[in-house]
Amino acid sequence: MIEQFLMDDLIETPGKLPVPRKVAEAVRTLIEWAGDDPDREGLRDTPLRVARAWKEYCQGYDEDPAVHLTRTFEEVGGYDELVLLKDIPFQSHCEHHMAPIIGKAHIAYLPRHRVVGISKLARVLHGFARRLQVQERLTAEVADCIWTHLQPQGVAVVIEASHSCMTARGVRTPGVAMTTSRVMGVFRDDERSRKEVLALMGC
Repeated sequence: MIEQFLMDDLIETPGKLPVPRKVAEAVRTLIEWAGDDPDREGLRDTPLRVARAWKEYCQGYDEDPAVHLTRTFEEVGGYDELVLLKDIPFQSHCEHHMAPIIGKAHIAYLPRHRVVGISKLARVLHGFARRLQVQERLTAEVADCIWTHLQPQGVAVVIEASHSCMTARGVRTPGVAMTTSRVMGVFRDDERSRKEVLALMGC
């Protein structure tokens, strides 16, 4: 499908990402269906802007988040306790209404023999978040990726987010946050360890 878009008729703008004409036309159609005039001054360039914005929102499809976990460090001075990154902000879009999901994640792991740079945990989150998502799957994908590629003693991921498909449409209930979690290894098997990591996350 992506290769087909590259072969399609493109709208070229100097210095900017080319946009397949049918993508721009789709946005134009949506504007008309919403009840506005896509030819008025304020909306004339909107189809191209929206197309480029969505390419950026979904840039996670162009990367493998696991690549961020390939460089690890074994020289940690004997450190063998919890590694926790709290309150990582992220944005995604729900796959049901393509509406924004805005939230924060807490990611923890208990190293076995090696650690990874802390920024890489955030990059793994963003790599999966920048796709059409459901929060449950996003939580599982982040945890599974860390579990598989770092092979730690345990992994815990908790995500708290607000979903615009619920707050801005439908039931229209603002101020509601959804929380999802996935715990693996020692955090699943040992109740004391699980309580400790969740307490440190503030959950």
